[in-house]
Amino acid sequence: MKVNTDGVLLGAWADVSGAENILDIGTGTGVIALMMAQRNPTAIVDAIDIDTDAFAQAGENFLDSKWSERLCAHHVSLQSYCHERKYDLIISNPPYFVDDYKTDDHQRNIAKHSISLSYKELISGINRLLSEPGSAFLVLPAFNLPLFESLAEEGNLFITKLTEVVAVNGKPPYLVLIKSGRQKKKYSKDSIVIQNEEGIFTDEYKSLTKDFYLKF
Repeated sequence: MKVNTDGVLLGAWADVSGAENILDIGTGTGVIALMMAQRNPTAIVDAIDIDTDAFAQAGENFLDSKWSERLCAHHVSLQSYCHERKYDLIISNPPYFVDDYKTDDHQRNIAKHSISLSYKELISGINRLLSEPGSAFLVLPAFNLPLFESLAEEGNLFITKLTEVVAVNGKPPYLVLIKSGRQKKKYSKDSIVIQNEEGIFTDEYKSLTKDFYLKF
């Protein structure tokens, strides 16, 4: 199973305590959904993806896991997805780029660009499916934070916690981890560094993600 740093960071960082129903938007191979099931021993986890191959791979990975009874993959877009209950936790590693250069690989474009799911559509879907006291957790490129925050506030969804992610100590942050909800308040902000100048994983990164890697 392909595992990327962004997904592992988000899945390890999100607060899953007390969640009963979790939705993973754009699950890919299902890594984040599996992490949610691992970290919360009672939650029911739904995972959606519009890509046929990703949906199939996620379904296989769920069946092979020890949490298969609490995991369900759905081959559907967020725009079309409906659920009888609201989710108290929604999590997503959404498409990255809004107006950047796109490749000739259509599948890669769908995965990494906002072709099939714009930020406006993502926010609309979260608002439709999130319970009133619920929280949404996202990982975004740092340069898209102002755009996302502006669009989210237009949709009455507000950032309540933010962690900047620095790839190498001394470099500017390249990602932001976001917790959002319906209450507007001044949010806390901190940072995490993945590697030091020698390319060695930092203690803070290893501590956060230790349950999801075989070894460092």
